[in-house]
Amino acid sequence: MISGGWVCALHVRTAGLGGAALGSDEEEVVYLAYIVIDVSNNQVIGEREYAVRPTRRPSEELQTGQPLEVVVQQFDEFARSLQVDPHSPLFRLVTDGQPPLRQCLHPEACSKELTLPAYYARFHDLRKEFMRAYALRAVPPPEPTALQDMLTYLGIPPYTGDNFYAAEVKDMASVIRRIISDGFRLELPETVDLVLETGICSKDDEIDGNCIVRARGLPWQSSDQDIAKFFRGLNVAKGGVALCLSPQGRRNGEALVRFVSQEHRDMALKRHKHHIGPRYIEVYRASGEDFLSVAGGATCEAAAFLSRGAQVIVRMRGLPYDATPAQVLDFFATGDDPVQVLDGAEGVLFVRRADGRATGDAFVLFSKEEDSPKALSRHRKLIGQRYIELFRSTTAEVQQVLNRSLEPRTPASTPAAPAPAEGLLPVALVPQHVITSGTAKDCVRLRGLPYEAQVENILTFLDEFAKNIVVQGVHMVYNAQGHPSGEAFIQMDSETSAFLCAQQKHHRNMAFGKKQRYIEVFQCSGDDMNLVLTGGVTPATSPKVLSPGPLTYYYPTMGPTLPPPLVYWTYPTPPVSPAHYYHPPHHPQTMMPDVVSVGGGSPLPIPPPAACPEWPIYMVN
Repeated sequence: MISGGWVCALHVRTAGLGGAALGSDEEEVVYLAYIVIDVSNNQVIGEREYAVRPTRRPSEELQTGQPLEVVVQQFDEFARSLQVDPHSPLFRLVTDGQPPLRQCLHPEACSKELTLPAYYARFHDLRKEFMRAYALRAVPPPEPTALQDMLTYLGIPPYTGDNFYAAEVKDMASVIRRIISDGFRLELPETVDLVLETGICSKDDEIDGNCIVRARGLPWQSSDQDIAKFFRGLNVAKGGVALCLSPQGRRNGEALVRFVSQEHRDMALKRHKHHIGPRYIEVYRASGEDFLSVAGGATCEAAAFLSRGAQVIVRMRGLPYDATPAQVLDFFATGDDPVQVLDGAEGVLFVRRADGRATGDAFVLFSKEEDSPKALSRHRKLIGQRYIELFRSTTAEVQQVLNRSLEPRTPASTPAAPAPAEGLLPVALVPQHVITSGTAKDCVRLRGLPYEAQVENILTFLDEFAKNIVVQGVHMVYNAQGHPSGEAFIQMDSETSAFLCAQQKHHRNMAFGKKQRYIEVFQCSGDDMNLVLTGGVTPATSPKVLSPGPLTYYYPTMGPTLPPPLVYWTYPTPPVSPAHYYHPPHHPQTMMPDVVSVGGGSPLPIPPPAACPEWPIYMVN
């Protein structure tokens, strides 16, 4: 509540959209205006305007002014010159709506790794204060959608001076002074949460479905803190970030995020296709049931483990099945930068199946945020003869992994793709337009892979270069018999990434169990990829790639026809190619195909209708 002290009208402009869409296009702040009002006498005591120079995409028209961090410091010094302490609880910023701070200043400062002064994390929304002040009048005001609505209701003439850019902040100051002169006080403070709080969610909790979003396309190494930073300025509920896992237990590039209110959820949706580094993130509505299915826990063991008050959770993967808590404690307590596990052996939770067998995973608790880099610095260090993978984890991931590990593993619960018809390969030749094309050398070719290698093994081998893989950019190559060829093609986000990857990973070893295989890595173009797949061989003997490819169905009466729709399964999502399944429709006997051509190759026989009453699912991956 502000009944004395100072309020400061703050107006923000970006290089992009304004109004309700302010901040939705990720454009940088280019103008800040402040007017400081002494509440005790309702007088303006200082005004300042600042041109802010953008740094991400500078243009000749916007090269005046200073960088954002300099402008913030200059206003701080200006406020102190007025004998005003901006860090005092009696000083509050006032904005026209939520976007100026929540959608502009805080996200931009976070992306540029700037620390805003603490008073930018508390403010008053002028529209909410206006409605609270005059809601009980005989003729209450309509919900304002713009500053002009408030001026009109109060009968205040808008600013008509020469300074066009300062018009909005001056109108804001006029409304604030009228509210004060009418005897009202600013009583609805807003706060910006800068720290994500951990929390435990039970499957029995009631979750407001209007507060949930699904973020898709996240970098595979993203933590809950990274996701909270993406939504900086918006208040995420306690324990409100749940990373989604694939059926194999790996992060699939998606997360469900729970906000404190629908208002914050709606602002989060406006960050659709905003970026984390070079990757754009898709943001969609989700339901409370979606969140509970991922974050909700049902075991007392998980609840007891997570209630110890740890600020950091680390997931260990690849542990020996007979690993003990003492080995885990020693793993973190020895070497450079030793770090202590919270509550000793009680801070280690091994993941076990329903029959009690170990899975090779464990979760470890640490007491403070400063322990996180020390613990994660042991990534790929050894316990015995096994190297251990470490990842920053979350309470929701602990719940998810434990829930899945305790599910009974029966053949019925693990469906397998039906076998393809005899003679029909469950792969498709990839034409040039499906993967990529052109002469830009933004791809790499891996040769000499172990035949058992999966996409995850390739990501582990590429290490820091995995973040430069484009969406659905990992393509495993199979031979004409449907067996692994030991090769893969990777699409990178630039020629530079592909060059550095080939330079640093060529002839490096890939660890696969106890095997050590050196891998050849070559930079190539999209045209090179297709030349390898099709050049010098007939289609019938061309290699096949685990990526979408054309299947042409021949019907006796209809001729060639396109395949049925392609359905994408989330295994795992970016940067790894998902699984692709073709669902051929069931046709009556008169429309059953006599032959199927794979990628334009020789027709292959199909069993008679009696042998296959339902068409199988052909897995392309």
